[in-house]
Amino acid sequence: MSTEELRREQQFVSLVHERLDQLRDEAEAALNATIAQVGTGRQARVERDIGVIEHSASLAALNAADTGLVFGRIDRRDGVTHHIGRTGIRRDDAERTPLLIDWRAPVARPFYLATGHEPMGLRRRRHITTQGRTVTALHDEIMDLADTTRTGHESHDADEVLLAALGSARTGRMGDIVSTIQAEQDRIIRAPQRGVLVVEGGPGTGKTAVALHRAAYLLYAHREQLSKRAVLIVGPNPAFLGYIGEVLPSLGETGVLLSTVAELFPEVHATGTESPAAAAVKGRADMADVLAEAVRDRQQVPDKDEPLVVPHDDGDLVIDWGMAVEARHKARETGLPHNLARPHFVFRIIDDLTTQLADRIGADPYGGPNFLGPDDIAQLGKAVAASSDVHAAIATLWPPLTPQEFLADFLAEPVHLPAEEAALLRRATGPWTPADVPLLDEAAELLGEDDSAALARAEAERARQIAYAQGVLEVSYASRTYEFEDKDDEDSEVLAAHDIIDAERMAERQEEADHRSAAERAAADRTWAFGHIIVDEAQELSQMAWRLLMRRCPTRSMTLVGDPAQTGDAAGCESWQEILEPYVGDRFEHTRLGVNYRTPAEIMALAAEVRRSKDPAFEPPRSVRSTGVEPWEVTVDPAELAATVAARVAEAPREGRIAVIAPAALHAAIADAVPDVSATGEPDLTRPVVLLDPRGAKGLEFDTVIVAEPDLIRSASAQGVNDLYVAYTRATQRLGVVRTSGPRGTEAA
Repeated sequence: MSTEELRREQQFVSLVHERLDQLRDEAEAALNATIAQVGTGRQARVERDIGVIEHSASLAALNAADTGLVFGRIDRRDGVTHHIGRTGIRRDDAERTPLLIDWRAPVARPFYLATGHEPMGLRRRRHITTQGRTVTALHDEIMDLADTTRTGHESHDADEVLLAALGSARTGRMGDIVSTIQAEQDRIIRAPQRGVLVVEGGPGTGKTAVALHRAAYLLYAHREQLSKRAVLIVGPNPAFLGYIGEVLPSLGETGVLLSTVAELFPEVHATGTESPAAAAVKGRADMADVLAEAVRDRQQVPDKDEPLVVPHDDGDLVIDWGMAVEARHKARETGLPHNLARPHFVFRIIDDLTTQLADRIGADPYGGPNFLGPDDIAQLGKAVAASSDVHAAIATLWPPLTPQEFLADFLAEPVHLPAEEAALLRRATGPWTPADVPLLDEAAELLGEDDSAALARAEAERARQIAYAQGVLEVSYASRTYEFEDKDDEDSEVLAAHDIIDAERMAERQEEADHRSAAERAAADRTWAFGHIIVDEAQELSQMAWRLLMRRCPTRSMTLVGDPAQTGDAAGCESWQEILEPYVGDRFEHTRLGVNYRTPAEIMALAAEVRRSKDPAFEPPRSVRSTGVEPWEVTVDPAELAATVAARVAEAPREGRIAVIAPAALHAAIADAVPDVSATGEPDLTRPVVLLDPRGAKGLEFDTVIVAEPDLIRSASAQGVNDLYVAYTRATQRLGVVRTSGPRGTEAA
């Protein structure tokens, strides 16, 4: 019986993959046909280009779904059976009968939620394990105890499949959990899109996996809306983004932008470093007011006793204090950002200078009326407005500014800050840092972008294209007239190009289409409004970073996942209310994941002890498994630290991945001692051994973790206890500690 069941499932899996191959061939053929039509059909070019993008996205989804496509089956009491998979596939018949149900479809939900107590109409639930396209194991759970049918694949442990997945070796890349989603996770994944959802959970509770699968679910449930607006996923560092980068493509979803906060200002590469204290100052909410005051400082007026003199052919012109104050008042009164309010200042000054010049030139020496007429004054105004000296003088009072220019000037001499904080921020040159990016974004909001010149150039180019198209049509008309002038009237009525299209529409058809996906366009547009934003390790973001993200999502459709107990950044927030109150008040939903799927109970006990040194009432998430392997600790002389770490790495099982987590100051020495480990650049998490600091390890997991100098990690900052807690909870199997003082726990033999 069991062999027959396995054979049947193998036949079904083969059938599904045959259909998958057929769909892939159809998508490739459609893509090639669409590409071949570009430039030859009557359809508008932009419509054809959209067709290419749609076919490409479809093909990418099919390719991503190839491996491990089928993972479950539900047998209902009414006799209906559904197979569950990573994507939905229909039979090639007249009824388009479902062959495989997408895991996100409502009909698939009992696979994740049904229990013996609440079977949700199921008779049996089956977990199907595959290797490529081959079925390797079946695990059946009986939901209806009255059903006496047995297959021989009944599982004695309902968590057998989950525990097998948790105990498997890591690859350096996060995998999806679509076949093992637990009920508490499923409820979060399928929660309504609107509003802010906060998902709090300790280490190993699956916060990141839940967030990514929620993104996939939302793209499925709200395809039309989110495919246009895209979904933004924000992670703590580039290594983390690389670690999770394959999850959504494996689920067939590509309409997502993965980014750190430091990458959210187009064309700015924030590669610089600074002290945690400086980053904390930059991250405070009151920096918005500081920058606003600094912008106002750039809107100057001359001294009362020293007016600004502007050379002019008809005699010097003068911008005095009263004139500039009035012009500045009128410009500020508009409420527009600096660069957009600037034309109001400029026009007022030019008007006043024109009046000044007209009064001088047209004055009657005998006190009579000014003899210049309106046309004369208008000509003078044009001359004043065209004067480079006038514009140079105005630029000293109200300069046009870019965010980069403004912030560089501000950091060279920070104003409106206490002296000790200004000293922390002051720098003359150097690359941008991650903490600068929210300040650049704030500056961009305060300054605005005066795009009038760009719009004028675009309009001029459009006029040129229309004129060119008109010329082509006129040539076509002349050729047609010459061709038919000696022919019958019937022949001369054949339609020509100018009969069916005008110059404007012809020019539009020659415009180059934008081939970029929504995610690609969003990455290049600072003002893009995302359909949904997911923030991982949300507790690490500064208040200024939250201002940036809230601007990217005016609808406040967001999912925030994190753990205040793991806050390591000096500018981070330890309260969800502190983060969200300025934007949504208390109108957010908060839920907590309480089960630790990653960290064995033995390791979690040591990590909890560390955390309780800061918070005696701390309760860690409950670990679902115990490996029987206790963490080891060893104390060595400082000179032997790197060599000891290297020896322990060499002794560790080679299965899976190993991480050495140590303070950054020790990385060079450890890298010299441990073969094939680098202390510089972004870590390659697919290598057998990687070297990280606690902040760089956030959100990651490894089979074996060796923590070096835990006391130095603990004392390095005000959040050092949290950093050490993070370091200890990265291990899925084994944890070792190498210290040079103060042993805690059992020393290895």
